[in-house]
Amino acid sequence: MTTHDVFNQVPPLTGHDVSADAALLEGLEREGAGWYAGDLHRLGTLAGSERAAEWGRLANEYPPVLRTHDRYGHRVDEVEFHPAWHELMTVAVGGGLHAAPWADARPGAHVARAAGFYVWSQVEAGHGCPISMTYAAVPALRHAPELAAEWEPLLASREYDFGLRPAAGKRGVLAGMAMTEKQGGSDVRAGTTRAEPLSDGTYALTGHKWFNSAPMCDVFLVLAQAPGGLTCFLLPRVLPDGTRNAMRLMRLKDKLGNRSNASSEVEYHGAVAWRVGEEGRGVRTILEMVNMTRLDCVIGSAAGMRYGLRQAVHHAAHRSAFGRRLVEQPLMRNVLADLAVESEAATALMTRLAGATDRAAAGDPAEAALRRTALAVGKYWVCKRAPVHAAEAMECLGGNGYVEDSQMPRLFRESPLNGIWEGSGNVAALDVLRALGREPGALEAFTDEVGLAAGADRRLDEAADRLRKSLGDLTDIESRARRLAEDMALVLQGSLLVRHAPAAVADAFCASRLTGEGGRALGTLPSGLDLDAVIGRITHPGP
Repeated sequence: MTTHDVFNQVPPLTGHDVSADAALLEGLEREGAGWYAGDLHRLGTLAGSERAAEWGRLANEYPPVLRTHDRYGHRVDEVEFHPAWHELMTVAVGGGLHAAPWADARPGAHVARAAGFYVWSQVEAGHGCPISMTYAAVPALRHAPELAAEWEPLLASREYDFGLRPAAGKRGVLAGMAMTEKQGGSDVRAGTTRAEPLSDGTYALTGHKWFNSAPMCDVFLVLAQAPGGLTCFLLPRVLPDGTRNAMRLMRLKDKLGNRSNASSEVEYHGAVAWRVGEEGRGVRTILEMVNMTRLDCVIGSAAGMRYGLRQAVHHAAHRSAFGRRLVEQPLMRNVLADLAVESEAATALMTRLAGATDRAAAGDPAEAALRRTALAVGKYWVCKRAPVHAAEAMECLGGNGYVEDSQMPRLFRESPLNGIWEGSGNVAALDVLRALGREPGALEAFTDEVGLAAGADRRLDEAADRLRKSLGDLTDIESRARRLAEDMALVLQGSLLVRHAPAAVADAFCASRLTGEGGRALGTLPSGLDLDAVIGRITHPGP
């Protein structure tokens, strides 16, 4: 005898196209990568499948395991992953999400890759770490042309070939990074790892790293103290003769989120490495990598927002309470619309940054200057908003959202990571000041970009005027860096939405983010806005 019937429960959100995202598709076209729409649709269809969702669940439910020794006591330093991890990686590498722009000369290649990374990250975020690191390693590696010629074809290969073997015998390789030491944290110049020059032109590295990203990658960019100062090095896991390099995995980090991905502490015991760039210029060299991974921080946070929004809207459309579906209830509609506005603003900024990356790579100095400032601004603000957004989206599902089956706890645990990774909030905010003070044309490029929307919305014009006054006041500037970065992000997002988003979205953003009309929590949009049109962008994203 049954005790009850199951009803008013929400069906799983599967069998849909994750790329059916109006803000994303409009940005893709606007930033010159419309040619990628077909591939993005195919990736999005897989990303929205039950099969892909199960890969994401399994990769997190069965996290990686470190095996330091084999049964006979030999040092092996292997990390074992669940097969679902390898499925996720195979799709990401096969789709070129790790390095396609470096082998594709088409305009918009970085935008296309950003869109793919955004869509596929919504399946599972952890495996994006080695994908992002590989993408970012290439421009840094080009400081050593001979090494780049050897490694870049393998890094750009679309074949995922897991396992520790000499690179020359692999169909494709992945790259990681090791900068942070336990005594230094963000202050990488405090690193004590030593690099001793050897007679054959290589170096022997001895020391430790507190965070080594993705330790089962094939090769790493590492900072160490050479005779000429802090220097960047290329350190492979397996040497050309087939022997394991002297890189010891000490333990895997037990992290809040990002559980599927292995992050480790490592020690080097005379590990062989090749110099990348000049001695003493390691920070400048590896910043080429950091500036690309910071773009992925923005993309990843925007992807998380979109995932949370889609789950919240799906739940509200199917769940009833007090005689009506949740999506029909005014206060819930306010929350959903506010989540949508935040997501659209993040996506618009993400695609603009990717477009600037393409144009900067093509030699446009104004776009390079804009990217330098806007990337620091976006890294600070979009990553800061992700945890707030994830918490509100999870709350839309009520108690069902707090249990692991919903996958919303995984989103919530993941949400702070991009704000910490590659420079936490203070580092990002101070980098905004550094860009404005040191980079020629950075301030002008930013104000020119914002100025493209001048006269279109009074609230945006007034916010831009306040920002200009703030930028002209150097009083106590360092302690105000966070507020300045926030104001710059909001004005830039407002400019992008006023120019490119539907009027209802831009109106809601300007009313709630650029004036005192909105409240501090999400779901406090002021009266008089067209919430139907804002929410309709999610439920009916267009062709």
